[in-house]
Amino acid sequence: MNKVARNIIEGKPALLVVDVQQMSFQPTPPGKREAQMPGYIERMRNVPLIIDVARQHGVPIIFFQEAHRPSGIDFGRELDGTEGVHCLETDPGTAIADEVKMRPDDYFIRKRRYSCFFGTELEILLRALGTQTLILTGGFTDVCIHYTFVDGHQRDYFCRVVEDCVAGSSLSAHEASLQAMEYLQTGARRTGVEIIAALGEVSARL
Repeated sequence: MNKVARNIIEGKPALLVVDVQQMSFQPTPPGKREAQMPGYIERMRNVPLIIDVARQHGVPIIFFQEAHRPSGIDFGRELDGTEGVHCLETDPGTAIADEVKMRPDDYFIRKRRYSCFFGTELEILLRALGTQTLILTGGFTDVCIHYTFVDGHQRDYFCRVVEDCVAGSSLSAHEASLQAMEYLQTGARRTGVEIIAALGEVSARL
């Protein structure tokens, strides 16, 4: 079967802002979570521009917050690896970051696990919005972004990851995950400049 050339954005897009929480703009305290890659905070500072452009073109924006109950009952196997206790509901750093300026009328989903699809209403929302392309920003590239991408891919969404608006737990993990996502969908890796241009084009088309 011949491959079909794809646009950066196919059909209607939605912008997924994954776990850009207050802690995303703070150095990681020792023992709290695996160290952030160099430039993590700078990459998170690129996200608001993509959000602003999406708003200008009427693209739905869906904010995600990883949050766990203080009892730890919903961590599951998350603490079996490198990560320590993180994203407790009672921790001020768990709140959506002020920098992304989430509005009351934006879509907001709280999740207990890494993938934005797992145990959430995301698929119902995307179906209602008529979404075909998912644009992923946020962190970690090698955890929540990667797992959300894979789940979106397996549900036949076109998935695009804005590589200068995501950041990983390490440079090597970040790059490996970007390569893995590109393997699944050719052209998945995109820069913020490319996405901004594509959002303008799709706005005119729709």
